[in-house]
Amino acid sequence: MVKWIMAKEFKDTAVIIRQEEIADGVYSMWLKSSEIARSAVPGQFIAIYSRDGSRLLPRPISICEIDREDGALHVVYQVVGRGTEEFSGYHTGASLEILGPLGNGFPLKGKKAFLIGGGVGIPPLLELAKQLQCEKQIILGFRDVTFLTEEFKKYGKVYISTEDGSAGIKGNVIDCIRENGLHADIIYACGPAPMLRALKEYAAGKDIECWISMEEKMACGIGACLACVCKSKEKDAHTNVNNKRVCKEGPVFLAQEVEF
Repeated sequence: MVKWIMAKEFKDTAVIIRQEEIADGVYSMWLKSSEIARSAVPGQFIAIYSRDGSRLLPRPISICEIDREDGALHVVYQVVGRGTEEFSGYHTGASLEILGPLGNGFPLKGKKAFLIGGGVGIPPLLELAKQLQCEKQIILGFRDVTFLTEEFKKYGKVYISTEDGSAGIKGNVIDCIRENGLHADIIYACGPAPMLRALKEYAAGKDIECWISMEEKMACGIGACLACVCKSKEKDAHTNVNNKRVCKEGPVFLAQEVEF
């Protein structure tokens, strides 16, 4: 049963099509949710609710892929607590309550692009890679174990960096850009705050347009509770202070709009 929530948001009982562990503690799950799949765009996320009544707040998880034809969503997540541990134990045919699509996605532009992901910030860039109609250089940063690299290779040239040097170059995503002599006119990035901060500085120094998807802890996921605010350059119309709600105004921002 699908229930209308807001102009572009639905609460749905989604059914798991399949789920598998693709790296240590990292899970890939396909969900049947026709209404959300029809509305979603790259960079948005869904909120997944626990069946445990003691965990009232949903877990926000980025959308990795969108299959509009079959009405399905692909999410890739890491087990980091009891909620995601619960989700990892579900199998084909199980149902989950979800809300989405939430937040604002990436703008699709035709410029030569860097798609840069770090860790669990990598999955939301896959649908973006599929939909962008431009030259794409995909730079993926991992701590050690890699995932989704073969899927990204279908949509652009992939470069890998790892902290331990076990795959690609040893270093971070900016080291990867410099070592490979790469250039682009626009950056799309998602990952941990230190990576996004460094990319914001890099883009400013090169005068490159830069869009970032921020990872913040969230509560309601719909902009009501202000638990996920980040510092912004301009005053927010909702609160009249210098902050933005990552779940509502984000998670995607023009890098120069936010402060770290």
